[in-house]
Amino acid sequence: MVTGGSAHAQTPGNDTLKLSLKETEERFVNNNLALIIQRYEISQAQAQIITARLFNNPDFNIANGLYNPETKKYFDMSRNGGEYSAELSQLILTAGKRNKNIQLARINAEQATYQFYDLMRTLKYTLRSDFYKIYFQQQSAGLYQEEINSLSSTLAVFKEQYKKGNIAQKEVLRIQSQLYALQTEQNDLRDAMDDVQSELKLLIRVSPGLTIQPQISTGSDSKPVLENIVYQRLLDSAYTHRADLKSAGLGLEYSKLNLQLQKSMAIPDVSISLAYDKQGSYIRNYTSAGIAFSLPFFNRNQGAIRQARIAVDENKVQLQSQREQVESELDNSYKSALRLERLDSSFDPKFKADFNQLIGEVFKNYQRHNISLLEFLDFYESYKTNTLQFNMLQLNRLTALEQINFVTGTPFFNQ
Repeated sequence: MVTGGSAHAQTPGNDTLKLSLKETEERFVNNNLALIIQRYEISQAQAQIITARLFNNPDFNIANGLYNPETKKYFDMSRNGGEYSAELSQLILTAGKRNKNIQLARINAEQATYQFYDLMRTLKYTLRSDFYKIYFQQQSAGLYQEEINSLSSTLAVFKEQYKKGNIAQKEVLRIQSQLYALQTEQNDLRDAMDDVQSELKLLIRVSPGLTIQPQISTGSDSKPVLENIVYQRLLDSAYTHRADLKSAGLGLEYSKLNLQLQKSMAIPDVSISLAYDKQGSYIRNYTSAGIAFSLPFFNRNQGAIRQARIAVDENKVQLQSQREQVESELDNSYKSALRLERLDSSFDPKFKADFNQLIGEVFKNYQRHNISLLEFLDFYESYKTNTLQFNMLQLNRLTALEQINFVTGTPFFNQ
């Protein structure tokens, strides 16, 4: 079973960074720019709650006569000749509009939080998958390098023997051809490694010039883990913990509350006012209190109410669609992981060690001329193919378990 190592982050050279899975995740959580941006989105959404809680400011206006033709004065403020007026008014929202706007702002803030966790879920799946992929790619690259070094030494010996006339040229060319094929395959693997390295380095924000070397421990106890977990538990966990499902549920809640708000918008708001007029009214020093509101004869917010109703129906379908998508994803991921676990369990744990020992004996026998060149190369090709397939199986198994974590939104298999 592959588990996260406990080695501390270090840079033994100028271009290699050794990291355990735990250390990689810590760098990701603290440094990833996409997560930092999403945290700002949460802060902005929370600030909108403050805005929604605020009351409307009162309005105040004052007016003074520009010119008094009787006193021939501009801005006449005299007791007998001047004229000025003032008014103070306050808009009062009715039908609970303020409270509904506060609730909508809170839902927006919750959705921003769930979007953050869903982004983290998605990126962490990529992070952990890349971590394991790099590890097994480096194991495969090491295999290629071992074979290349071995064949390079053999080729050098063959060239000397060919010059002395001890072996035929076709044997030299056969070794040389095999060596070139290995070097080409190794180069293709390194290209793929560079792509994954680039993605992982961007996720945890380390220098592009570094090479990440995953530190994990491997053993021969790859015991099945899915057989101990009931499928329904995985499905229930997905319903409970998937942040995108929670966000979709909040989207339905938001649309229902918005429908209530749009209905309340059909009820006019009220404006109350206090006014003073020095002498512009029917009496001197006129004071008044007033109330104003629109008469909802024509516009009763019919279009917005209908639109809000449609949004409720749409969000219901959207939520159901996401739930069914989760069920489909989990079913597919579970079956794939189960097949890989059974395949891995069917392998004899001693097979790899026995095969490694066998290839060593094959090389010795070839040097002693106990086997032919073709037999030697055939064994080498089988050894390479077997080791690469074994690495791929282990990678696919771990990636399938990570897919279960991703689909359920729960770290069931936190290797």
